[in-house]
Amino acid sequence: RQATSTEQRTNLHFLVRLGKTPSEALKLLQQVYGSETMSRSRVFEWCKRFKEGRKDVEDDPRSGRPSTTRTEVNVERVRQMVCSDRRLTVRLIANELGINHDSVWKILTEDLDMRKVCAKMVPKLLNDDQKDQRMQVCQDILERLETEPDFLRRVIIGDESWIFEYDPETKHQSPQCKSPSSPRPKKARQSKSRVKVIHVDAWVGPTRPPNLTHCPI
Repeated sequence: RQATSTEQRTNLHFLVRLGKTPSEALKLLQQVYGSETMSRSRVFEWCKRFKEGRKDVEDDPRSGRPSTTRTEVNVERVRQMVCSDRRLTVRLIANELGINHDSVWKILTEDLDMRKVCAKMVPKLLNDDQKDQRMQVCQDILERLETEPDFLRRVIIGDESWIFEYDPETKHQSPQCKSPSSPRPKKARQSKSRVKVIHVDAWVGPTRPPNLTHCPI
């Protein structure tokens, strides 16, 4: 069941009355709602309102023409798309959901409190849905092994990757020694090879089923 903003604000109001700080309240909400939890900035804003005496948990009425695209349903649809692939562009989300570009941008930045940042190389990260799916698959395998001990012997694991004919020389690989009077070395412009082949590997299951009791999730 998807948690509504009103439900979370009601619980947040209760936590504020218990004397919880915004940070403590946010952690407690995250324990209950996980990835559906209100953004940090919204939690802090509503904590401030409740401490100032506000009791109403509904949004304040907005002036001007009401929005027909920034609904809770569309906010949730955008959230699900971004959680499944955080590299999606605003234009792609807008085209996929049939929502105009500006509305998608406001949903991302205002309703979901998200922003684009440069990625860096880190170990593969999984979202909550992917973690749950991996856990379910491991549990299914364990249950099947109880009835079919030879199950893993019939499993074939495969992977594939493109391999280029050559890799261009990097900047760190191309430095040359030169004296103060010698001309600066020249380097021809290089481009990635247009010739590539696909490499496919396949592994047959082990002769003895491995112990998956402590298989990392």
